[in-house]
Amino acid sequence: MRKTLALTFAALIVSAVPGFAATTLTGAGSTWDYPFFSKAFYEYSKTHGDVQVNYQSIGSGGGIQQFTQKTVDFGATDVPMNAKELAAAEAAGGPVLQVPVVLGGVSVAYNLPGVNSLKLTPGVLADIYLGKITMWNDPAIAKINPGEKLPNTAIVVVHRSDGSGTTYCFTDYLSHISAEWKAKVGTGKSVSWPAPSAVGGKGNEGVAGQVSNSPGAIGYVELAYVVQNHMPAATLQNKAGKWIADAPGGVRAAAASRPDVSPTAFSIVDESCAACYPIASYSWVVLFQNPQDKARGKTLQDLFRWVSSPDGQKVAASLEYVPLPENVQDLAQKTLAQLHV
Repeated sequence: MRKTLALTFAALIVSAVPGFAATTLTGAGSTWDYPFFSKAFYEYSKTHGDVQVNYQSIGSGGGIQQFTQKTVDFGATDVPMNAKELAAAEAAGGPVLQVPVVLGGVSVAYNLPGVNSLKLTPGVLADIYLGKITMWNDPAIAKINPGEKLPNTAIVVVHRSDGSGTTYCFTDYLSHISAEWKAKVGTGKSVSWPAPSAVGGKGNEGVAGQVSNSPGAIGYVELAYVVQNHMPAATLQNKAGKWIADAPGGVRAAAASRPDVSPTAFSIVDESCAACYPIASYSWVVLFQNPQDKARGKTLQDLFRWVSSPDGQKVAASLEYVPLPENVQDLAQKTLAQLHV
C-alpha cells in the first residue's frame, strides 16, 4: 500500500511541474491540500506556462512556520492562524491575509480484513481514541454493527505525528462530541494522544500508509487520500442521529448549514442537519498583504484568484473535495483584492 500511495502522489507531483517557468512560486503546509494543489497548479500552468509552483506537503504547522520565516511565498493550513501565530507572522512581514481555498471531509479509515462495513457512533469513536475501547469485538462496537464478524483484534490508534490542521479538525470534532475528550485532551494541531496503542504517521500520506499496513488500525485521513487509494472508511452517526458516509454531499450540507465562515469563525464540525457529514473543514492559504516583490505578489494573486474561482474549484470536485460555496468564493476573491500589488 505504501507503494500505491507513493505512486499516486508522485504522479501528481510530476504532472504539476511544467518544463519551463519564468516565475517559480513556493509554498508549504497542509497535506490535506496536496492532491488538490498538485492538480490545480498543473491545470493553471496549461494557460500560464510562465508560472511554476513548488509546494511542500509538510503539514499545516510546518507551513505556518515557513511562512512566518518568509522562506516561502505562501503557507497553507486547514485551520486559520491563531492570534499568537498572526502576531509572529506580522512582526516578520506585516499584515496577513487568510484565504479559503478548498473544502473537504476527514474520513475515519480502518483496516479490518473480512469486515465489509463499519459504523461508529460519536461516543464509540471518542472512546476508541481515549483508549477506553481497545478491542474490535468490544460489545459497544458489536452493538452498532450487527451481522458483522468483528475480530478479536487489538485496535491500533493512528494519528498525525506532525503539526496538522487535519488533527485540529478531528480533535475539534472530538471536543464537540465528548466532554471527557475536551477536558482531558482538547483541540489542537498537536495533542497528547491518550490511547496506549497510539502510533503516529507524518502527513495524511503517513497516516494512510500506517492504517493500510497495520491490521486492526484506525486513523483519520482526508477524504481524497481514502478515495484515491481505495481505503475502507467508517460510516459515522451525525448529530441528527443519521448514518452518513464521508461523501461530498455530506460535506456540502455541513458547509451550507454554517454559511458565514471567516478566519475567526471557521469550524463546521458536528453540524446538526440530517444530511451533514460530521467531520468537515475548509482549508486556507496565508499571504502577506504587502509583498516586497510586487510582481511576485501579483502572480500569487492571479494564481489564487483562479484557484478559488469556479474554474479552479472544478478541480476540487474531480478529486472528491467539495467546491467552495459561492459566498465563500466571494470571500476569497474579496480577500485577495486586498493584496497590495
